[in-house]
Amino acid sequence: MRVLLSTYGSRGDVEPLVGLAVQLRALGAEVRVCAPPDEDFAQRLAGVGVPMVPVGQSARALTTAAPSSADLPRRAAELIASQFAAVTTAAEGCDALVATGMMPAAAGARSVAEKLGIRSVSVTFQQLTLPSPHHPPLAYPGRPFPPDVTDNRVLWDLDAESIDALFGEALNVNRASIGLPPVDNVRDYVIGDRPWLATDPTLDPWQKTPDLDVVQTGAWILPDERPLPDDLEAFLQAGEPPVYVGFGSMPMRASKDVAQVAIEAVRAQGCRVLTSRGWADLALIDDLDDCFVVGEVNQQALFGRVAAVVHHGGAGTTTTAARAGAPQVVVPQSADQPYWAGRVADLGIGAAHDGPTPTTESLSAALKTALTPESRARATAVAGTIRTDGATVAAKLLLDAIGRERPPMSA
Repeated sequence: MRVLLSTYGSRGDVEPLVGLAVQLRALGAEVRVCAPPDEDFAQRLAGVGVPMVPVGQSARALTTAAPSSADLPRRAAELIASQFAAVTTAAEGCDALVATGMMPAAAGARSVAEKLGIRSVSVTFQQLTLPSPHHPPLAYPGRPFPPDVTDNRVLWDLDAESIDALFGEALNVNRASIGLPPVDNVRDYVIGDRPWLATDPTLDPWQKTPDLDVVQTGAWILPDERPLPDDLEAFLQAGEPPVYVGFGSMPMRASKDVAQVAIEAVRAQGCRVLTSRGWADLALIDDLDDCFVVGEVNQQALFGRVAAVVHHGGAGTTTTAARAGAPQVVVPQSADQPYWAGRVADLGIGAAHDGPTPTTESLSAALKTALTPESRARATAVAGTIRTDGATVAAKLLLDAIGRERPPMSA
């Protein structure tokens, strides 16, 4: 069996596919991944021996450039066109396609699967893109919902209209170019009849709705066996557990002095500091020995050895910290990150910072909550509930579905 995993987005969109790819391969499938051509994505997939097909421009470059809301349809059109070009070639001979990432990218990938006549599954790594009467949708930049509309069903209708306005023309032009009929509702086309929600049920509990048959597999996590670098190991052993500060694939444009703010806030709690460069390029602010900076590192091994994790609120980082039993401070920047910040606060495993731009005072206040014995005890308790078999569950579901559709072998 051959499977193509397709995404376009940040590290948080690529990393779960690494976990799924490894599990699919362990079950005998051939796997390849379509992803942005960023070097760190290519290195991550090469490290587990999974072929990568580059698609579109660098995700980091696109994120750093921060296109305006008015430019979003043009960017989406370019992304959809790149999906049609790359995925069409990569999907040849495949039995199934798993589509995730940004909405226009997933729309392009699913269209290619439709044209080739292969099974495709839509996956999301947070529930806020799945229509439900229990929560509102995320608003796209430059397209806020009317402030007087509070009915979630109405908001989801407006969400569908907004997505069609942003992506519908570009998608249908590309579909017409390969002989496919137009799509009337881009969002519902991408989601499909039975989408997968690859999140942990404790962190992201899905409330069933009669309008959508959602399969929650658990988060897709690949056990990371990489040792920590020697110099980091030496820093960890030289004193009390530090507070980790890292914002992953977020450039942190709203807070140019975020490293200064974070280090001062952590030091104000009497803690040592461990910063992660990430796409914000965090660096040390002085040469004191209570602070250390790292690049790419095994977070699964690291988070179990820190006093707390300060981060942006990506689904992957939130899950990794929760699984490690580390209290968290979430400084949400955009998209689903305020949701994850709220979940951390609601579960009592840390604090949600109010807004994307921390000050030394505001971050210090959040850290005081996260560093209490109560937060640590609660984080330890929640860690024991986090599922670790999500990628295995998803791989078996997919291969079982492919097997049922294949004709029996003749004797």
